[in-house]
Amino acid sequence: MNQELLSTPLESSLLTSVAYSTNQTLQLEFRSGAVYRYFAVPPTVFQGLISAESKGAYFNRTIRNHFRYQRLS
Repeated sequence: MNQELLSTPLESSLLTSVAYSTNQTLQLEFRSGAVYRYFAVPPTVFQGLISAESKGAYFNRTIRNHFRYQRLS
């Protein structure tokens, strides 16, 4: 079953948008144009990113190098 990811724009100097799926897939689009998909990301991590004052700092501290990922573009 294909889980659709709905993208949400972010105010961040690092990230342009985030999408999260019920199958715990997190997709991030970076200002550079790169798109990465992270797997087995708990909902609390997604909520933390959305509510973080600095999205980039939260990403570097909590997501980067913590989850299996795939570069999409």
